[in-house]
Amino acid sequence: MLRDSRYQYCWELFDEAGVPYLTEPEPFAYRDERDNRVHTVAEGETLWGLAHFAFAGYPRPCGLWWVIGQYQPTPIVDPTVALAAGSQLFIPSERVVRLMLFNPARRRDH
Repeated sequence: MLRDSRYQYCWELFDEAGVPYLTEPEPFAYRDERDNRVHTVAEGETLWGLAHFAFAGYPRPCGLWWVIGQYQPTPIVDPTVALAAGSQLFIPSERVVRLMLFNPARRRDH
């Protein structure tokens, strides 16, 4: 499984025919935290680009676009939808990401 993948927090189940599938992970939802960052979107910015800078210490940081997307009061589920210039996005801090999202205690090892 990929390190820091949202799928490491899923259960592997099997349907009636024995075909495996993954459950949905518990959503990483917005919380009003003291160390949230508020970012005002500039023209042409994308969730991939914002994740690249916000999570530069992670492997493949732009692949963590979903962390920013899910963390909005109204989640963004499609990274291809253009972000409106001037809108504000909440970016979770490193503390929030590590403790509330990529916490090993939440992992579902099979």
